[in-house]
Amino acid sequence: MSTGSRHKAESPQAELPKKLIAYQIYEDDFAPIRPARRERKWMDDADQKAPYRCLPLVMANQYGWEILSTHHFRARWNGTSKPDGIYIENLCGDGVLHCQSHFGEGVLTFQLPFIFKTPGGWKLMVRGPMNNPKDGIVALDGIVETDWAHATFTMNWRFTRACTVEFALREPICHFFPIQRGALERFRGEYQMLASESEFDGRFRNWSNSRNQFIQALNEGEPRAVAQRWQKDYFQTAKDKKSLVQPFADQRAINVPVAVDGDHITRE
Repeated sequence: MSTGSRHKAESPQAELPKKLIAYQIYEDDFAPIRPARRERKWMDDADQKAPYRCLPLVMANQYGWEILSTHHFRARWNGTSKPDGIYIENLCGDGVLHCQSHFGEGVLTFQLPFIFKTPGGWKLMVRGPMNNPKDGIVALDGIVETDWAHATFTMNWRFTRACTVEFALREPICHFFPIQRGALERFRGEYQMLASESEFDGRFRNWSNSRNQFIQALNEGEPRAVAQRWQKDYFQTAKDKKSLVQPFADQRAINVPVAVDGDHITRE
C-alpha cells in the first residue's frame, strides 16, 4: 500500500527563446526593424486579392524581419561597371544616407547601422523582401555567420538594366531570418516512385481527383463551386497560418526617446 502522495508527472520545460540581437553601433544612426508584413501591393491590386489564397506565398512574405529605408531616394545607373556609374539623389529623410555605389557592376549598397549576433550554430539568411519584385533592380542574397562575426555586413541590390529606381521612406530594403548551421547537410535527397508509398499515393490521388472535379464544376458555373470560389484543403490543414516572429525588444541604455506606432520604430 502506498503511503506517500502521488507525484504529478513533470512536463518538459519549454525551451527559452533564442536571442537575435541587433547591436546599434552609434546613438545617432538607426534604422527601423519590424516583423515582415504579409501585404504586397501587387497582391492587393489583383482581382479579388486572389494571391492571398496562396498560404505558402503569404507565409513567405512574413517569414522573418525587415529593415526599412530611412530615406526616400533615387538611384540611376548608366550601365557601366565602374563605381561612379551610379548616381544617388536623396529626396527626403534625416541623417546620413547610408546608400552608395561601392562595388561597381551596377550594385547599390546599403550600409546597415547594426552588428547582428545570433546564438552558436545559427546564421542569418539576408535577402530582399519576399515576393516583392522591384522593376529595374533586384536584391542579392547572402548567408552571414553572425554567431561569430564581429563585423557589419551590407545589403546589396543590383540593377538589371541601365535605368532609374526609387526607394521610398520606410520601404523594406532588407529581409532576414535565422537558419541553423548543419541543417542542410543532414538531408540526403533521393528519387522514388510515388506508387511505392501506397498510402501517400492514395491521398494524392484523392486530392487530385477532388481538385479536377472542382475546377470542372467551376468552369461549368456550378453554383456551389462558384460560391466557394476556391478549395481550401491546404489552407485549412496547414500548421503555420500567421506571423511567426515578434518585434525587436528595445534594450538600449541610451537617453534617446523611441516611439513605436505599430508599423515601425522611429527616433524622436
